[in-house]
Amino acid sequence: MTQRGRATRSTGPAGRPRRSDGPRGTDRSGAPRGDLAARRNRLREVIEPVVTAAGYDLEDLSVSRAGRRHVVRVIVDADGGINLDAVADVSRAVSAALDAAEEAGGDIVAGEYQLEVSSPGVDRPLTLPRHWRRNAGRLVKVTVRGDAGDRQLTGRITAADDERVVLETDAGPAEHPYAELGPGRVQVEFNRLDDLADEDFGDDTDDDEDLEDEER
Repeated sequence: MTQRGRATRSTGPAGRPRRSDGPRGTDRSGAPRGDLAARRNRLREVIEPVVTAAGYDLEDLSVSRAGRRHVVRVIVDADGGINLDAVADVSRAVSAALDAAEEAGGDIVAGEYQLEVSSPGVDRPLTLPRHWRRNAGRLVKVTVRGDAGDRQLTGRITAADDERVVLETDAGPAEHPYAELGPGRVQVEFNRLDDLADEDFGDDTDDDEDLEDEER
């Protein structure tokens, strides 16, 4: 099972002011400064091709205000997950692309901003086929829609393709097309974490004893 912890890198010209040559209350594209949705769309036009060219999927992009600055958050993922080094590489590429876009005449962010690039956390809802596929082996809870009403289902993902997912439940395997499912939620399994911790502790203990023997 792939480990998918969050890996975050903050970068970008956070302290460099951006010019604005448009009318008062607008940026150079003519869009209202407060229109974060329009700003997010312009950012996506710049960022998504960079992420795709690097071999990853752009899972989410958001823009928010933090005092006088904008915070641009980019979530990227790939089959097999994405590690810290890859996050750093994508972050540098995205930052360079934003600088180039602004130098070419587009006031993409308008003002100071901070760029944060990260991988998805386990709290990310499973809404696309690739989300289900990349979480194969994990326990999930999901709402199943039906003629008799909605019901909650908990099961382990055993297979997933572009059309449907198979969950191993207490009642046996259950196959559902994605159209019947709401967003899936990965369940944290503390017993598995305990087993992993015990194994790691056992290995560390052996290493410590070997070190003590060497010191003696």
